[in-house]
Amino acid sequence: MLLLRCPLLLLLLPLSSRPQKLPTRDEELFQMQIRDKAFFHDSSVIPDGAEISSYLFRDTPKRYFFVVEEDNTPLAVTVTPCDAPLEWKLSVQELPEEASGEGSGEPEPLEQQKQQITNEEGTELFSYKGNDVEYFVSSSSPSGLYQLDLLSTEKDTHFKVYATTTPESDQPYPELPYDPRIDVTSLGRTTVTLAWKPSPTASLLKQPIQYCIVINKEHNFKSLCAVEAKLSSDDAFMMAPKPGLDFSPFDFAHFGFPSDSNSGKERGFLKSSPKFGRQISSKPRVDLHKVCIGNKNIFTVSDLKPDTQYYFDMFAVNTNTNMSTAYVGTFARTKEEAKQKTVELKDGKVTDVFIKRKGAKFLRFAPVSSHQKVTFSVHSCLDAVQIQVRRDGKLLLSQNVEGVRQFQLRGKAKAKYLIRLKGSKKGASMLKILATTRPNKQLFPSLPEDTRIKAFDKLRTCSSVTVAWLGTQERNKFCIYKREVDDNYNEEQKKREQNQCLGPDTRKKSGKVLCKYFHSQNIQKAVTTETIRGLQPGKSYLLDVYVIGHGGHSVKYQSKLVKTRKFC
Repeated sequence: MLLLRCPLLLLLLPLSSRPQKLPTRDEELFQMQIRDKAFFHDSSVIPDGAEISSYLFRDTPKRYFFVVEEDNTPLAVTVTPCDAPLEWKLSVQELPEEASGEGSGEPEPLEQQKQQITNEEGTELFSYKGNDVEYFVSSSSPSGLYQLDLLSTEKDTHFKVYATTTPESDQPYPELPYDPRIDVTSLGRTTVTLAWKPSPTASLLKQPIQYCIVINKEHNFKSLCAVEAKLSSDDAFMMAPKPGLDFSPFDFAHFGFPSDSNSGKERGFLKSSPKFGRQISSKPRVDLHKVCIGNKNIFTVSDLKPDTQYYFDMFAVNTNTNMSTAYVGTFARTKEEAKQKTVELKDGKVTDVFIKRKGAKFLRFAPVSSHQKVTFSVHSCLDAVQIQVRRDGKLLLSQNVEGVRQFQLRGKAKAKYLIRLKGSKKGASMLKILATTRPNKQLFPSLPEDTRIKAFDKLRTCSSVTVAWLGTQERNKFCIYKREVDDNYNEEQKKREQNQCLGPDTRKKSGKVLCKYFHSQNIQKAVTTETIRGLQPGKSYLLDVYVIGHGGHSVKYQSKLVKTRKFC
């Protein structure tokens, strides 16, 4: 049996020359002590109408007291376990006599009062074992000294206790609606939409309520206190003081617990001390997320993983008291990713591929004959795409491709190749891909590193412009096309038309300027120029150069916007 500690003994000191009685919330001193929360943090006394937080060491019981002075008094006691199940019991015993048996008016000695209070076995009113937030409520309680005994058999833990003799008027905890469940109204691959009925504390009593959602992959939580304990670093609990020390929850600043910083500083509990070892900073877990959303009662959780089960909890928080009530949690599994259809590539044939923004496509190439080498030619029509090639599960290639690229890999008998193409973050991607085991089979024309068209400003006239572009050592056919555009045509519009896979067959015949063959064995001299005539003065034109390979496939150079002189 634990004895009352010093703060409760102070309460037992006479307040005046009249016979002593235990103070209640009606007395001025007790009201002063309620305002000074540090008094209760260091004591075994539970204040009337204020929530306290405290700490339990495993297998070390703790006892709290509070007084009900009059019979037929309403009483409510709430115990909130945070991160471990608790065993707790509420009992009551009669108050000690106010004066000595001789009627002298002198208070009994403190030691005699301690023995009288703590040696008697009280009448058990209620007991509970578990990790639920549990309540004892009575509309008519007898007067007496009430004892709350708590025990944690699993591990060191912290908890909260609230007791009041005016439960009808206090109502610090938000009230739950008649249906306290969370409904899943919409389910996607990466999103879940939740809805719930508002707390009557907000809708009827007009008290300030905000809702906090907790998402994790492990289990539902029964209190916000349990969530906050989970979010704190596990290492924090290892730094708790040794059993037997009289310590305060203000010390929990060392262990990742919240504290009243002002009182803590006054009492010196937040100062660094070798006794407590190194300072521990709390670090949130990556698999547990809490978000407070104000007073909305519908919310969409996004950025979830497909085909994954998540647990969702909702807490109504009274922002005046910072006390919370848990809705009935729920869980849901996000939808699976749409199964990717694998496209089969045929040896030596070009395949067109379209990829959504941030999307991916899978292709498979299984040569029918043995081969020494396999060649993959990729022509990205718009922005750069990423290509990955695996042979029988082993990664052989991972590259970003812009324009035309060719990759030659070592072959293997009966090998199967899986190609993953990942699109651009900017927008949809289009490309052409060719896989072949025949090394001389090259349908795409070779390109120089620089595919820009250069215009010579000094050679501009009112009816012509002169341009140049680079070629390669391979003899290819080049065709140049022109198109008149408005004066307000800009680079953004030009960028939208940069589909390199659209060939000359998509252009009007009237736009064709000429076609010619060109190459140079000396790569430094592989430059050709051309003058486009018959243009109108002061007009803007978009010029395109197409290089056409031996297989008939073409690649477009970067478009060039030019303008003739207005006056000559």
